[in-house]
Amino acid sequence: MSKIHQNYIDRQSTSNPFFDLNYELALESLDNDFFDPVQPANFSGLTLRFRNDNLLPIIGLESEKVTDEHFLDFGGSFQGRQSCLALRYHGHQFGQYNPYLGDGRGFLYGQVRGIDGKLYDFGTKGSGQTPHSHSKDGRLSLKGGVREVLAAEALHYSGVKTSRCLSLIETESFTRDGETERGAVMVRFSHSHLRFGTFERLDYYDRPDLIQQLLDHVIQYYYPHLWQQQDCYIRFYGELVERVAQLVGQWMAVGFCHGVLNTDNMSITGESFDYGPYAFIDTYNPYFTAAAFDRQGRYSYRNQPSVGRWNLEMLQRPLSAVIPVSEMESALASFSELYTQYYHQQMLHKLGFDHLSFLETEELIDLTLQLLFLTKISYHKFFSSLRQGFSSPWREDANYILQDLEHLVSGDEVAILKRWCWLYHQLLLERSPEALNQIAQRLQQTNPVVTLLKSEIETIWQAISEHDNWQPFIDFLKLVRV
Repeated sequence: MSKIHQNYIDRQSTSNPFFDLNYELALESLDNDFFDPVQPANFSGLTLRFRNDNLLPIIGLESEKVTDEHFLDFGGSFQGRQSCLALRYHGHQFGQYNPYLGDGRGFLYGQVRGIDGKLYDFGTKGSGQTPHSHSKDGRLSLKGGVREVLAAEALHYSGVKTSRCLSLIETESFTRDGETERGAVMVRFSHSHLRFGTFERLDYYDRPDLIQQLLDHVIQYYYPHLWQQQDCYIRFYGELVERVAQLVGQWMAVGFCHGVLNTDNMSITGESFDYGPYAFIDTYNPYFTAAAFDRQGRYSYRNQPSVGRWNLEMLQRPLSAVIPVSEMESALASFSELYTQYYHQQMLHKLGFDHLSFLETEELIDLTLQLLFLTKISYHKFFSSLRQGFSSPWREDANYILQDLEHLVSGDEVAILKRWCWLYHQLLLERSPEALNQIAQRLQQTNPVVTLLKSEIETIWQAISEHDNWQPFIDFLKLVRV
């Protein structure tokens, strides 16, 4: 057994496949200024509510060889680990700097190398108090855990680069603000839990030496193709700008509103994570906000591109200890163009096309958004109608297109629907009959048959909370993977 295994494995539990993984001491190799060693809470009455068998092959495990008990020991009792790491970070929250943050109800359990050669984190949520909990209880409600599982899976199967949940385990109930909550602990599976705010904290304490150390670490582990290149630092920032532009483009195309895009909720790898008051839009409303407390609409659906850019701009301050600001400003100047490029590509795919001319792309997307805004047809029903209704007669006659939506419009709305159908028909005419199969496949791949609206979440949760009926939860996850 290697020294790494000796540090990580409980010798009495080596039969658990999770404990036999080849853990790496990546983050632990850094100075302890980046984290605090913590011990998980001791939970009772553990019940496995969700296990993500689809993630196991990524880390070289076979689902049939991983039992529910293995999940409970790993993600509920947190055996097989001598110490866990609560990460230190700060962040801009609603535009204001907050130096009192950090992992307050979670920790980094460990890091493993996937079969794809990439490093992955096992990070927890609801695993107890840490030095950063302050007056909070460090717990996660079962409803909060259910919501995060649903969000991560829905986003992943919609093509969004996101963290996912490996397991969700119900624990004993707890009291918060006078209300009894069913408790849970979750293990999140992602590329990294390092945040923009991890760098911001080091700048707050005027530690350019640690900023350099962390930046080297990030590039070596998460941008290895850039490491040891002469201009690796600015190329890292430029690639991060592109990754964030792509991520926001994905959110916007699938109609997702994160809700709380603080800099501490921005991953240094450009991966979506930490789903609190998120929501998928129902009708197309650019001013939609997911969080009830976001009264000024800072994190509204339409503001996500500008907020993504602003967060990247805030990251320039700590990174300026290593990278010239002028070079970062030049890289950030490309954000809007990159975002538009990725958003257009995602929207084209949802509309069935892989490539159109720039003018055709703009006309089709603009008209689609006008149609959705004016008619208030459900954003997701529109795209699922494309997926389910598309057929070869659409190329022959515009009157066949979206017939199932005609009863939802009246008056002036009929004209814009007809105009959209005519434009779509003209684009189909420019393609060969054989190309229709590719369009149909693209519509199937990018437009889910179910949508995670707030009403759907509440229906799923009501069945769980009132009857302990998990079937609607299970059924939704099956449908979202179709």
